[in-house]
Amino acid sequence: MEPSYRIVPANANKSASVQDTANSLGLHDTLRYGPRSLAAEVQTESNLRNRLENWEATQDNARLTLQRDTYGMHAPMRLLMERKIVTQGTNPFTAAMSPSNLHLDILMGRDNALEPADVFLGMENGPPLDIHEELRKRKM
Repeated sequence: MEPSYRIVPANANKSASVQDTANSLGLHDTLRYGPRSLAAEVQTESNLRNRLENWEATQDNARLTLQRDTYGMHAPMRLLMERKIVTQGTNPFTAAMSPSNLHLDILMGRDNALEPADVFLGMENGPPLDIHEELRKRKM
């Protein structure tokens, strides 16, 4: 995690195109810029898609940086350790219950947001909720 106050994710690294590497005749200058690569010239993903994929990570990084500056280095370290404990914790009841992790949502600051997965629990096509059967399987 690199400390950053960036609110919006950065643009993806832009590679040089033929227009950027053209000589006076309008051709690609191989001696200065190396061999031409068509794969580098074709942009398969849009900038909006890259920004949306990195949105939560950028927001989280800014939040942790502000905590570090306000409370000291221990605050983001403690929060990251608590997140790791919550995600790696082994609870015998979590396998039979919904995939929602309320503890992680609270630590990530998503406890005040309501998403469709919170209402429908993501269990439209999941296994039936039978805690007793799950505990019997674990004993055997």
